[in-house]
Amino acid sequence: MTDEYPEKTCTIDRLVTHDKLVAAALNGSKTQQRRAGVYGYPGERFTLEETEFEITGLRAERWGDITEEDAQREGYPNLQMYHALIERMHQGMEWDQDQPVWVHEFAKAD
Repeated sequence: MTDEYPEKTCTIDRLVTHDKLVAAALNGSKTQQRRAGVYGYPGERFTLEETEFEITGLRAERWGDITEEDAQREGYPNLQMYHALIERMHQGMEWDQDQPVWVHEFAKAD
């Protein structure tokens, strides 16, 4: 860990787990994952279905900062669908626009 990031809250193998999102990462349409905590640091690698990926960036944002383009990088066609899926996955969750999240950016490793 570098001094600029907090300790991990989960292991990197839990970063991308939903089957459709794994498929989106494998086909290159998913290049970001937002989480409430840090799952991996830049330079760290993880594997999805025998394909290796590398964390290329990590930054703190608020839930309210996500854009249409970000939703597409998350593997969704638009922000509305992203919101709908998150709400289905987390029943009873309220969108707190100021809630901090960590944006993990990644790409297929060379």
